[in-house]
Order: sequence, then C-alpha cells, then structure tokens
Amino acid sequence: MAEAAMPAEGATPLLEGLLDDIVLWDILVLLDPKSLIRCRAVRRAWRGATSTRRFLLAHHARQPAFPAFSSSGCRNFLALDHRAAQLHTVARHDEPFFLEASCDGLLLSRSYSGRRLTVYNPATREHVSLRCPSWGFNIVGMYPHGLTGEYRLLLTNFMVPEGQTGCYVLPLGSDEPPRYIGWLDMVKPLCIEISALVRDSLHWFLLKHGKYVLVFDTTAESFRHMRGPLPLGGVDAGLFEMDDTLGIHCHDDAMEIVTIWVLQDYQSEVWHLKYRIKLPVADIWEKLQVGGESWGLGVGVVSGDGDVLLLIHFRGWLLQVDSDGKLIKSFDCGHRDLCIYEYRLKQSLVKHTFLRALKGSEGSASPLI
Repeated sequence: MAEAAMPAEGATPLLEGLLDDIVLWDILVLLDPKSLIRCRAVRRAWRGATSTRRFLLAHHARQPAFPAFSSSGCRNFLALDHRAAQLHTVARHDEPFFLEASCDGLLLSRSYSGRRLTVYNPATREHVSLRCPSWGFNIVGMYPHGLTGEYRLLLTNFMVPEGQTGCYVLPLGSDEPPRYIGWLDMVKPLCIEISALVRDSLHWFLLKHGKYVLVFDTTAESFRHMRGPLPLGGVDAGLFEMDDTLGIHCHDDAMEIVTIWVLQDYQSEVWHLKYRIKLPVADIWEKLQVGGESWGLGVGVVSGDGDVLLLIHFRGWLLQVDSDGKLIKSFDCGHRDLCIYEYRLKQSLVKHTFLRALKGSEGSASPLI
C-alpha cells in the first residue's frame, strides 16, 4: 500500500473514517471494472481519484486474467471468470472473426474474409475498425512499443519477392506500408502459433525447431531464441504467461496426463518441471455420463498466485481440474462449438488515445454487444 495520507485540510475524505490511501489502494483498486464505474457515479471525489492514469494502471495490474473463447462459428468472443464458473460474452460480430491478439485489455480480431480488422476494449466499449494489412500478411503479435507509446502489429509475409520475405512491423492505424525488419529461419511457424507477452518481449514455443522459444524484443524490435525445456515429454504444447514468467503445457498421446514446465530463471533460461497432472478421467466420464470414446478435449491453463488450474472443454461442458488432478468445478456452458484460446483478457479502464484518434477512420458498426 502507498504511504497513507490524510485529506488536505478542509477536503472531504473519500470515505468517512478511513484514510484516502486505504480507500484507493486497498479497496477501490480491487474492484472489477463494472463495480468501479458504478462507484464513480456515487461521488464526484471518487470519480476524480479513480480516473488518474496512475490509479488506472494499478487497477489494471490487479485484475484477473480471464481465458478467452469463441463460439457460434467464431462470431462471439467470450471470457471465463473461472472463480464464478461463468462465461461472459464480450463481443459479438456479424460475421466470423479470428481472435488475433490480446494485450493491455485490448482485443484484436480479423474477419475471415480478411477485409476487417477490429481493435476494442470490452471494459470501456471503445473500438475502432481498420483496414487489414494487404494480402499476404499474417498477424503474429500485438505489443505496446515503449519508446513511442504506439501499439504495433508484428506481421509475417512469405508471398513477396526473395529478399523481402520475413517479418514486418506496422503501427496500428498507420497509413504507411509495413516496415521490413528481417528474416529468421524459425519465423515461418509463427503463422500458427500464439505468443505470450512477458517482460516486454513476445515469446513463441517452436516444438518443430529443436524445442526453442523464439523471443521478439518489442523495444529493439529484434529476434533471438532461448532454450526450451528438454525433454518436453508430450505433444500439442502451448505457451502461457505465469506470474511474470513463462509456462509451457503439453499432454500425452492418450490425453490423460498434462505436464507443465515453468521458466524458473528467465535470464539463465532454466526450466523446471513443476506439474504432472493426471486427469480424473473416471470422474469426468461419470459426470458427463460418457465413456470409452475419443476425448477430443480442448485444454487450457489458468495461472495465478503461484498455482495453476486446468480448463477442459468437452461436448459443451467446461471442467476445472486443480494441480492435484481433482475435478473441482463443472458446468454445461451451452456452446458445443466452444473454442479455447491461449489468449487472456485482463480488463482495463485505461484510456487509449489511439482509439479516439482513429475513431471514424474506417466507419463500421460496433462489434460489442
């Protein structure tokens, strides 16, 4: 908590009987965005105190990271509050969209047709629709560029003449052509991999390239690679952020055991086999009244407070399994075509100037419900 301070002489305290710093940094900063917005309507002083950039950044940092999903033929995007076992629709499109990135409370999606690119903040309902990069470009990441304050897209293009094949950078909303930043032999698989933004760098786990983690420094806008865990001991690996470091999860061929490696020392590239979770197959079969059939599972990982929770989607159900392999929650989510992403939505009320600046540059209906 910041050093406690009394209100200035003659000033009305934010809440009678409590120091203002306690109200701000121990109470209001912990509220979810909807509750905080309601509090702002109660008192003008609360609105002012909770609208500073310092407070909004601290509030964003304290928000849980919700797993992202799609449903209804990729027309709806949802977020899961795993604590309450509730799915919330955060955006609805009029045509199928790919979810391309999630960063600082912003979601980036691209239409299947390739004609529309949408950036939106579900917490503030701000959005802007932009022109997609020209044909041949694939979006492999979105990141804040610390030196300029811009949000930029990392792109790949392998449909251009020799010498221009590789990676490009494009500031969101820019009318300039993407800027070429070079080529790396391990870059091509990025078209199908999902990145994790940790310590101002994007990371991808490339199982087919010697089990390396490819790293993109978002400040220098350059690539390097780091060691991955060896041996991995599984298939279908996924990379995720865990307590400001990296985690990699994979499962065995029978989809009965999930293994999770954690990057214990980022600088020294030391990995630790932290979990080997045996899925409660019998309990799941009994719960869903199925058995003896192909799993066809979707598996995701939620991390927080130094522990993990497995999310399993099967036949319209979402199940939560703890790190001891115990089935702790399950509910019928009503979406047979639910798709689990590795992306996480961490809600933010921070105002992004580029959204307002670009508003109206490419007019379209809001994708938000």
